[in-house]
Amino acid sequence: MSVWVWLVFGAFVVAMFALDLVAFNRSGGEISLRRAAIWSVAWTILGGIVAVPLFFAEGGRVAQEYLTGFLIEKSLSTDNLFVFALLLGYFAVPRRDQRRVLFWGIIGALFLRGAFILVGAALLNAFHATVYLFGAFLIVTGARMARREEIKVKPERNVVLRTMRRVVPMTGRFHGDRFIVKENGFKRGTPLLAALVLVAAFDVAFAVDSIPAIFAVTRNTFVVFAANALSLLGLASLYFVLAGLLARFTYLNVGLAIVLVLVGLKMTLSDVVSIPVWLSLLAIIAVLALTIVVSLVHASPSPPASKARSDSP
Repeated sequence: MSVWVWLVFGAFVVAMFALDLVAFNRSGGEISLRRAAIWSVAWTILGGIVAVPLFFAEGGRVAQEYLTGFLIEKSLSTDNLFVFALLLGYFAVPRRDQRRVLFWGIIGALFLRGAFILVGAALLNAFHATVYLFGAFLIVTGARMARREEIKVKPERNVVLRTMRRVVPMTGRFHGDRFIVKENGFKRGTPLLAALVLVAAFDVAFAVDSIPAIFAVTRNTFVVFAANALSLLGLASLYFVLAGLLARFTYLNVGLAIVLVLVGLKMTLSDVVSIPVWLSLLAIIAVLALTIVVSLVHASPSPPASKARSDSP
């Protein structure tokens, strides 16, 4: 992709995130389920529509790669919402301020993911053996995810939060929706800032599996970044849609584990078997759809405690 394409797409992403921030928060206060659902569906549709200009500009294969990558990133990003819920609960972030924390945390994660993507692309280009390492990592991660039981996220033990507290003095109480306040002549971070930093940190930590997964589908750096950026767009809205339903998706970890194992096998065997992109896309859709159906059919009247990925930065 030319530099101009990158610049135009970058401007588009910035404009969409700005629209998300301004339009969604227009009325202020708590977020209604209906409004969150409308915005979440709208952003997901927009993410899918991006495949259309890619189809006409680069052909059907690139469009299929983008759709497959977008679906992988969106589904794995949705799994992150389990941890976001635990983090917001740990810091007792008021519901009216939760979206502000999520939004800016996701913005920070987008920049960090961009750096991660560049490093991953450079490794794949420089060392072919990285393909096998990424593939094996995805298979092992998928196997671990399938066995995952209820876990507890302990932010107080997180190295990122401990480091931040050494650099930025923290206050123990909220000051409205402000991230930084001035107390006794000194600037201090509020619990909202701590929550924001951990949302970004945990998202990037979980990208350790999602970014190699999309590299199994395509080596096109632009497609990888576009799928990541647009999967994060609207994730804060999706949080409010799924916040009360996450516990019902009891088999989500199994479905995502199967997806990771499949793309890991595709990557590991790439020099032996060439699996069409469209077949990968159909397989991922089928696995996720079956996971959702089985979860809803076997949902218990009293939902079990939330599950989350056990990785930590």
